[in-house]
Amino acid sequence: MTGRPGTGSTSVHRTTSQTTPSAEPAPVQPGAGFDTDVLVVGAGPTGMLLAGDLAAAGVGVTLIERRPHERSNITRAFGVHARTLELLDARGLADELVRHGTPVTGLRLFRRLSLDLSRLPSRFPFLLITPQYEVEKLLERRALAAGVDFRYGTELSGLERSGSSVIARATDPTGTRTTLRARYVVGTDGVRSAVREAIGLPFPGVSVIRSIVLADVKLAEEPPGLLTVNGVGDAFAFIAPFGDGWYRVMGWNRGRQVADDEPVGIDEVRDIARRALGTDFGMHDARWISRFHSDERQAPSYRKGRIFLAGDAAHVHSPAGGQGMNTGLQDAANLSWKLASVVLGRAPDPEALLDSYESERHPVGAAVLRSSGAIVRLAMARSPFQRAARSLAAAFLNAVRPASAKAMGMISGIGISYGAPRGAHRLTGRRAPDLRLAEGRLYELLREGEFVLVSAPGSEPDVPPAPGRVIRAHWTTDRRTALLVRPDGYIAWASGAGIPR
Repeated sequence: MTGRPGTGSTSVHRTTSQTTPSAEPAPVQPGAGFDTDVLVVGAGPTGMLLAGDLAAAGVGVTLIERRPHERSNITRAFGVHARTLELLDARGLADELVRHGTPVTGLRLFRRLSLDLSRLPSRFPFLLITPQYEVEKLLERRALAAGVDFRYGTELSGLERSGSSVIARATDPTGTRTTLRARYVVGTDGVRSAVREAIGLPFPGVSVIRSIVLADVKLAEEPPGLLTVNGVGDAFAFIAPFGDGWYRVMGWNRGRQVADDEPVGIDEVRDIARRALGTDFGMHDARWISRFHSDERQAPSYRKGRIFLAGDAAHVHSPAGGQGMNTGLQDAANLSWKLASVVLGRAPDPEALLDSYESERHPVGAAVLRSSGAIVRLAMARSPFQRAARSLAAAFLNAVRPASAKAMGMISGIGISYGAPRGAHRLTGRRAPDLRLAEGRLYELLREGEFVLVSAPGSEPDVPPAPGRVIRAHWTTDRRTALLVRPDGYIAWASGAGIPR
């Protein structure tokens, strides 16, 4: 079966390596009168997953990126959550990524709160520690194989909406100004999104925390756990292993609040670790160090006519919880099948289907802002009252299993669900687990990029119309429940009693 389904902010100091794709296939041809069916702006993980999904479905896609083609071996994102791994599994990519990463089954925060990820109802009951560039490598390879037309070193300078198309103005690597006529445009171009600016959408919010330090180092002493996190009021620190001898360190010192471009050295990183963790574990040989600030911002809308926003172009928040890249990839998985259905003429109500991207994903973005913000504010707790509140919250989550399960569901993405119409079955809008079916695992069947109808052998349930082809699959037992599962792994319709976890 064939798989189907934003550029983040840059670092102050970065080491990069030049790579050039080989044997690129011919791009998928767009409809008549268009240079491309969909123009994706921004070649980060969000943009590449979206573009790969669309091209695999037969949609003509051009992806432009202002940076020259390069893959940094240092990136801020380093964790892939369970729900994201499920979405990558539905594209045949998860197992390869897991082989090269480090699974973490337990999170311990503030020396008090323990979250057991092994209890997650998923094929991937863990947080996978792996650098963002490994995710990008897989997604770029898939997008190229599907026929995405990559144009690196090309910067968007403006957008003009014209009837049934969008005209994009850009400057190519030679400095030549070009135009592209597309049916739709998706901005996945990060915090400083040129697409968002071109359509005049504000990006309201606040700066939550200044002068966060990131570093990749080696340690003389191995930390007692795979993830080491603590906050003491005036400092917090986080240490995670990449699995190859290098460790990612993130830290903050209330007493040193300086501009992002202020130089940072390993002595400052060691000092933060000692303040927050009681030791620096013998940090040495930093291969990369950077300083940045963290904002909480969200665009009021993710769609303006034929133009969409996804990933950091639509929402940005603190790095606490490691949800940034994951939320963007989930945005892309939600939008891609809807956009493909409309472009290919399969959607009975195109506008309603496209509107559902914002109505489903905007509340998720807002929830991630709240949860990541809560974590970072707990880490920054300074007064005795704030620290007592943090201790009570940790004790509550440790003692009340449903509460800790809900917290893990939010952070991992497993617990995210979408609203359903009044009177719909209670399973509608919920994530479908990876069911074992007569035809194989559900998420293997989803690799076709189509809806999957699960029912009892021999039954023909009367299901609502679905855009495109519907793959029929069957229970291995006499279960009578019927499910219509969307290409992004959420239940579109159901009848009967329920499904197993």
